[in-house]
Amino acid sequence: MATSELETATLGGGCFWCLDAVFRDLVGVHSVHSGYAGGHVPNPTYEQVCAKRTGHAEVVQIVFDPAEISFADLLRVFFTIHDPTTKDRQGNDVGPQYRSVILHHSPAQETTAREVMAEVTAAGIWGAPLVTELVPFDHYWPGEPEHQDYFTRTPWSGYCQVVIAPKVAKFRKLYAARLKRPATN
Repeated sequence: MATSELETATLGGGCFWCLDAVFRDLVGVHSVHSGYAGGHVPNPTYEQVCAKRTGHAEVVQIVFDPAEISFADLLRVFFTIHDPTTKDRQGNDVGPQYRSVILHHSPAQETTAREVMAEVTAAGIWGAPLVTELVPFDHYWPGEPEHQDYFTRTPWSGYCQVVIAPKVAKFRKLYAARLKRPATN
């Protein structure tokens, strides 16, 4: 059976560790990589991005098979796992690197993003206006190795237990039918 051509989505919604932990579990997602996009400094480091002077957001770059999961469905998941109504903030994580952003790779992705954002707004899920930026993808800079698959590698860390684990549990409950493997929670 022939597979469709893979596509790439680049999304930022707070700490990239949280997004990485969720998107890895979805059927149709082939890979997830944490990194930086949307800034003006070439090849930034985590420390530079955290210093808030590079303009980058912490993002995940997701390679997916649109025959198995649509870009629209990726965005629906995205809008349930972070608060897209708080500018430059997710919980206690504050700064432009934590902004809600969709970096579209094509006019079709831009159109789909606008449609899903309108759907989320119309549903009144958040009770406040979305502040998610929708911008053309320019460049992606890979994050350091220690930031890849952080939740799986360090589930005992305080941040994973307090911040990431509840998001993953919520996601697994809402999207149980879309998981690569049965949820254990």
